[in-house]
Formats: sequence, structure tokens, C-alpha cells
Amino acid sequence: MASQRPVLYTGGGTIRAGAAAELTAFAELMNLPAVTTLMARGAIPDSHHLALGMPGMHGCYTASTAIQKADLLINIGARFDDRVTGDPEFFAPNAKVIHVDVDPAEIGKIRNADVPIVGDAKVVLGQLIQSGTKRLAGNQAPARTEWFETIRGWQRDFPLAFDQDPSGPIQQQYVIDQLHKATGGNAIVVAGVGQHQMWASQFWGFERPNTWINSGGLGTMGFAVPAAIGAKAGMPDETVIAIDGDGCFQMTFQELITAAIEKIPVKIAVMNNANLGMVRQWQRLFYNERFSASELSYDNPNIVMLAEALGCVGLRAEVPSEVIPTIEKGLAITHRPVVMEFRCDPDAMVYPMIASGGSNDDIIMGPGDLK
Repeated sequence: MASQRPVLYTGGGTIRAGAAAELTAFAELMNLPAVTTLMARGAIPDSHHLALGMPGMHGCYTASTAIQKADLLINIGARFDDRVTGDPEFFAPNAKVIHVDVDPAEIGKIRNADVPIVGDAKVVLGQLIQSGTKRLAGNQAPARTEWFETIRGWQRDFPLAFDQDPSGPIQQQYVIDQLHKATGGNAIVVAGVGQHQMWASQFWGFERPNTWINSGGLGTMGFAVPAAIGAKAGMPDETVIAIDGDGCFQMTFQELITAAIEKIPVKIAVMNNANLGMVRQWQRLFYNERFSASELSYDNPNIVMLAEALGCVGLRAEVPSEVIPTIEKGLAITHRPVVMEFRCDPDAMVYPMIASGGSNDDIIMGPGDLK
């Protein structure tokens, strides 16, 4: 109630506890802007006026900066992992911390909690709503007008954006945006690990919990294909799309044999940039472009022919004008697994970016910010 610049910082524990509705209700009750970590995407709808998006290494400028400027962090089910905090010494330096987690080992592990609460996120949020309602006694929570004006200014001045040149090459953000438009966002999205994973989290508007599946801190390349097959088998009435990279895809594509035999019509969107994109990005930014073991090939394997050999439908887009027709064809096929290959820009890099172990005050918004 006394906080002038609060941030509700929510992690995957909120999803696992089935507490998305309670989280949104609590944010609305107490007028709290909310960030959702990579594992919490969809815990509060991205379209909600209190939602700030994902913070951290490749998070939204607004989400990361709001945390840095906050005077209070209300952490529900997140572990202060290094991809969000950077160097803990410089993380949210002026913020008091309320930390709710079901695992007592997480409390105080990275950041000292001024108010530690060990408990299930759904239960604790219910108690917080009850207590907050009683405390407000029919009144509105503080408006915090200056804080929200500052936040809206960041959202206006530093939005997530991309530029798709009609003459190419294909940008992965464009493919993700078109997949979202084609499905109306009504799909379960599974990602591998790397650039495509970060762009999927950034540019897919998540409105529901449990519609974003990825390996998070495990960093499991090859996760997307088998996880998407499992999701489609478990939720056969949902559209399930794996957004995968060509490097990740080559690790577990053989699982599509099972999907084809069992007639599990999952959709695989392979962002083929002929590279291990995130490795290449780090080699470019931090290792003076000494590229090593990160360059692959557009043609070996031939992903369309490989898909057909596995019993799937194989489709390919090589230029931007082919992206929408490829997506339309892929989504229309419902009796077999579909692999949609998009040959993407090999030199594209994910921004914003905060260097590993750095301060969240130093956000690289694009090539012009590199020193």
C-alpha cells in the first residue's frame, strides 16, 4: 500500500500452481504492473493493461527497467535466476522484496527477502486477495499515477519491433507474427532453445496459461519436437505449433516418425537460418566474430525431403511473400504432421539484450548500442 513503484514479478511457479486467475485478480485489486518470466508467459494476459511482458536478458525494455526502478518487488513463484537478474549486486537496487515460493530453499538464495512467504502460489495469492480486500475496505488501491506514466513512456519509446524487407531475407519475428495472426493466438506454442525461443516469447501474445511450453533454465536443445508431439497427444483439440531452430530440429526430428505413425497432426515451424543462431550471436558480439562450430547448411539436410521421408508433409518458404501461403497450407492440413521450413536471415540478432552477468541498467537495444 505504501509502495510508489511496485512490480509484481511472477515466475513459472504461478503456472504450475494453476494460479493465473488469482494472479490477475491480485494485480487488478492492488493496481500492480506485472512482469512474466520466460516460464510464466500467459500467467497474466499480454493484452492486459497491467502486463509489461518478459524481463531479463532478452526481455522487454519496459519489464527490465521497471524492475530496476522499483521500490518493491512482489515475487510469486520465481527464483531470481541469472537470466532475469544479471549480476545480483546491481539488480533492483532500491527494491524491498516480498518472495513467495513453495520451496524454502529458494527464499534468500539469490536475493534477501524482506518478507519471506513459503507456500503454494495459488493458496498464498488467495490469502493476499482476501487480506488486500479487507485492507482496502471498499476503497481503490493507490493510483500511482506518476509510476504508470513513466511505464507508459517506456512502452511508447522502446517497443519490441522488427523490420521485414519485402525483398528478404525472412525475419523470424515476421514468421512468428504471421503464425500468431493465422491462429488468432489460439494455439499451444512449444519452443526449442536459442534465438527462435526468445523471439517466440517476445512476439507471440500469450493470453492463457499453459499455452507456452519450453525447457527454461534447462536449456534443452531438441526439446520442441517431442514436447509438441506430447502436447498434441494430450490436447488433441488444440492447435500445437513447435517453433524450432534448424539446429534444435536436427537433434530430435526422428520423433516425427512416431507422430506420423500415430497420426498426431502436430505443426513444426523450422526457422532455418543455417546456423546455431544464438551461439553465432554470442560469437559475433563477444568473441570478435571468431565463428566456430556454429555454421550449418540450408540444404543439408533438405528439411522438406526429410519431413516427407518421415511420413510428414514438408513445406518451404524461401522469400517473405511465401511465408503466409506456407502457413495457410500448413495449418489447413489436419491428418498428418506438418513441417514448415522458413529460410531465415542468418545474421539476425535478438534484441533487446543484456550481457551475461551484466547490469540490467545496460540494455542493448540494437547494433548502434554495441561498444
